[in-house]
Amino acid sequence: MLYREGSTMEKEMIIVLDFGGQYNQLIARRVRECNVYCEVHPYTTPLDELLAMNPKGIILTGGPNSVYDMKSPHYDTALFEAGIPILGICYGAQLLAWSLGGKVETAPVSEYGKTDIDIDTTGTLFGRVSKKTVGWMSHTDYIAALPEDFRKTASSSVCPFAAFEDDKKKLYAVQFHPEVTHTVEGMKVLSAFVYDVCGCKGDWKMGDFVDSTIAAIKEKVGDGKALCALSGGVDSSVAAVMMSKAIGKQLTCVFVDHGLLRKDEGESVDAVFGPDGPYDLNFVHVDARERFYKKLAGVTEPEQKRKIIGEEFIRVFEEEAKKIGAVDYLVQGTIYPDVIESGLGDSAVIKSHHNVGGLPDYVDFKEIIEPLRMLFKDEVRRAGLELGIPEKLVYRQPFPGPGLGIRIIGDVTPEKVKIVQEADAIYREEIAKAMEGGVIPKYGQPGTIGQYFAALTNMRSVGVMGDFRTYDYAIALRAVMTSDFMTAEAAQLPWDVLGKVTNRIVNEVEHVNRVMYDCTSKPPGTIEFE
Repeated sequence: MLYREGSTMEKEMIIVLDFGGQYNQLIARRVRECNVYCEVHPYTTPLDELLAMNPKGIILTGGPNSVYDMKSPHYDTALFEAGIPILGICYGAQLLAWSLGGKVETAPVSEYGKTDIDIDTTGTLFGRVSKKTVGWMSHTDYIAALPEDFRKTASSSVCPFAAFEDDKKKLYAVQFHPEVTHTVEGMKVLSAFVYDVCGCKGDWKMGDFVDSTIAAIKEKVGDGKALCALSGGVDSSVAAVMMSKAIGKQLTCVFVDHGLLRKDEGESVDAVFGPDGPYDLNFVHVDARERFYKKLAGVTEPEQKRKIIGEEFIRVFEEEAKKIGAVDYLVQGTIYPDVIESGLGDSAVIKSHHNVGGLPDYVDFKEIIEPLRMLFKDEVRRAGLELGIPEKLVYRQPFPGPGLGIRIIGDVTPEKVKIVQEADAIYREEIAKAMEGGVIPKYGQPGTIGQYFAALTNMRSVGVMGDFRTYDYAIALRAVMTSDFMTAEAAQLPWDVLGKVTNRIVNEVEHVNRVMYDCTSKPPGTIEFE
């Protein structure tokens, strides 16, 4: 279930039409940074449905295909006559040119990575761009000839038409990717399209989104009842408070302890959302640890673990709903990176999230409500602050729904869970001390860590403690810097901090004799291990 800013569509919006490229969600992110609401929709969306959304502009994304292959994604050419400003990026640029009579061919020389681009600054999108700039290219095909009435506005040494436009019809195209940070002046290009071409005012604010979403929830649920899957993490907590403001006691929040939580997690969730907490919620705590352990016994494949956890969550919620009686709606804290990684349209499935791709085929609820489905993580945090949720909760460490089940490589057992819980608690405690001491930036400061945790590898190795040989597990520590959780860089933690954490884990956690640090960015890795 999706709620968008201004459900009656009186608010301005840009639509990103998804042709399967890797940066599509990033385009939406960049448009939102211009304070203009943006949504991604698959290229299979019918034209009349697209126009009914009344977008101020449409961006055609990149993609891995060749436009001259008739099996590749195409779109109704009537789109280009609809009078709506259009920006084609990479494959989107080639599609625009090919659809209107231009020529697209295999390039004599493919372009990948940072590329020097010559700019015609009289081009509508390039008035604030340098005459020579750097753009990020990623293409094997190129536009060999422009359609009638278009003019070239940029080129590279091997790409004759790196950008082109028909200003009268408000059709624009760039072969490079303005949405990535490697394109030095990319935001200037996108801003010019959003403001100068589409005429957007940039008046989308998170407070407006929160208000309109609450109103939409009230209208949707009416006199019905809803059950919120509350994990205690940032996303589900924001969803729970938003739902509570919308429908009050018609909402029941169910917290399921699946035995895969961080150390003392259950108690902390009870303290915030239970009867003694600041929120007047119907709150149910379900102890389902043995149930989940039994289902996961012997399972080692990551996707299978995720799907088992996702289905078992749903079954617990269904049982709790029957106890409440006549619950129509299941509420989840799904956010946009979850949707992308679980597969949107023709996009590849990276990993199934328990609340998206991990859902079973049959769910015994009338409908699933996901009020945060189109928000990125930092936008969810902003929504939480707008709702009056304390900063301590809003900026707490993210924790995935499958929990430690995907931070344990291989099969899951209560013994392994305890190892990870203890190691992770030590790691978080030392990071907190380092932040308090000014060794590591606190949240909200430049260079802050977006997420950090300990995971249990499936590797055992020889060690020595005292005069005795050991053969025990290795713990992997992870810390990343990110804002939207779509991309992330490994944090360069001070060696003194890592040394202290390592020393404590090896000495205080049983069955661990080695600690490693994960230096992998996202991509190519994911933030979680499974």
